[in-house]
Amino acid sequence: MDERTVGELSEGAILRRILDRLPETDAIVGPGDDAAVISAPDGRVVATTDTLVHGPDFRLAWSSAFDLGWKAAAVNLSDVAAMGARPTALLVALAMPDDTPVAFVDGFADGLAAACAELAPGCAVEGGDLTVSDTLTIAVTALGSLDGREPVRRSGAVPADVVAIAGDLGIAAFGLAVLFDRFVGADGSPFAITAERWAELTAAEVTGVRRQRAPRPPIGLGPVAAQRGATAMMDVSDGLALDARRMADASAVTIEFAAGSLGEDPAAALNGGEDHALLATFPPGVELPEGFRIVGVVRERAEAAVTVDGVPFAGPGGWDPYRDWDYARG
Repeated sequence: MDERTVGELSEGAILRRILDRLPETDAIVGPGDDAAVISAPDGRVVATTDTLVHGPDFRLAWSSAFDLGWKAAAVNLSDVAAMGARPTALLVALAMPDDTPVAFVDGFADGLAAACAELAPGCAVEGGDLTVSDTLTIAVTALGSLDGREPVRRSGAVPADVVAIAGDLGIAAFGLAVLFDRFVGADGSPFAITAERWAELTAAEVTGVRRQRAPRPPIGLGPVAAQRGATAMMDVSDGLALDARRMADASAVTIEFAAGSLGEDPAAALNGGEDHALLATFPPGVELPEGFRIVGVVRERAEAAVTVDGVPFAGPGGWDPYRDWDYARG
């Protein structure tokens, strides 16, 4: 393993290490020029961006470089899928302290490549930027193609539509709770997950931590949902109740969940974020794509945007970095 830090290498040398670990791309012009040139046969490009910052979004004590590369790709791929689009390219900007180990760069690139290969085959890293910063920051822009379809927006839900979910609910949030409960010192600082402490976790706790560090959203189901007539769709990143409220407000409807359809712990499902499930609405009677399950129904707009078994959801629920970050790093 290379024991040097990024401060001992040039920007070009760091970039070469990343590119050498990424697969070949099908772009007209891929990484290496001032900008990439990517085919857009549909004539439209879906674009989204997301930033992960050490502190509010991840802790190095808990996540490997591979995990962070995977997560940086996954959270952006999910936003593209939520529009009913097929992810086609990622642009990745990485700002690192100069004492960051070179091995981190290698692992991060491997995580990006693995996430694209597993979650969105055909999507690749086509460019980006490198710079130095006191705080490790990862910014990713994802592009996608609608392949001739109309985008599925969060504003299209109408009364009588069924509400459906594809993917996990509450598992990543449970994993985060495990991390804060089992891997934080007396002073509140997170510490590394040792093999001994890892072995003490239950199978459910292990799954939760893994999903927190490296979510596996159902990217391929986004375009499938669009083909099946989804009227509204969005990525559940900040919690089901909070994101459903956003969809309900955009569509001027009320979304009613059935508690019995939300698993053994409906509160965890409603409040937990970062699983990056797909929340979608479909016309009644439509055969749902395999992987989606019905969790509720769309009602005429009432005073509450979100209800559970007819009762207004008190909230606030979900994750808000301005409200919830504890200002710690680690």
